[in-house]
Amino acid sequence: MPFYRFGGGWLEVVVGPMFSGKSEELIRRVTRALIAKQRVQVFKPAIDNRYDAVAVASHNGRTIEALAIADVADIRQKLRPETQVVAIDEGQFLTTELIDFAMDLADEGKRVVVAGLDLDFRGEPFGPIPQLLARAESVSKLTAICHCGRAATRTQRLVNGQPAHYDDPIILVGAAEAYEARCRSCHSVPRFERATPLFAQSAG
Repeated sequence: MPFYRFGGGWLEVVVGPMFSGKSEELIRRVTRALIAKQRVQVFKPAIDNRYDAVAVASHNGRTIEALAIADVADIRQKLRPETQVVAIDEGQFLTTELIDFAMDLADEGKRVVVAGLDLDFRGEPFGPIPQLLARAESVSKLTAICHCGRAATRTQRLVNGQPAHYDDPIILVGAAEAYEARCRSCHSVPRFERATPLFAQSAG
């Protein structure tokens, strides 16, 4: 299939569950841009300090220098005018302000690469990522490997080795000690059971 270059700037989104290689793919794309002598800036939410506070790090140990940011306003402040490629890892941790910001950058002619979880541990759309997917010129949806051997599309949160409940907090930064990649069949999100009254109230 022939390759057609996008006009002006564009938005690329890389999604998938934990351990699917999203950060690895972002690092690969940034590395190629640097080899091409493009001016690149990489950003990551400061909340994600699992492996390195000032670098994007994949689970297998690859890293690339990044600026830790608190929010989208922080990116705006640190973004250099001459930057051609803007890469943002763990985009699900940012607010929906990221949507308009990414579109503005693309409209200005910049290449924008955002990596993040498209689904939270409950299997529901996560933060600004779904809206970015709908607006992106290029989407890569990666999979990991479930413990059953099938392709994993979900992220399983574990608490003391057991599936976290639906009502648990959405954001909990962690790695293999708190999360596993799971397929649809093996993914489990129990809900708290409501107490059943001893006596049904009379309708009269």
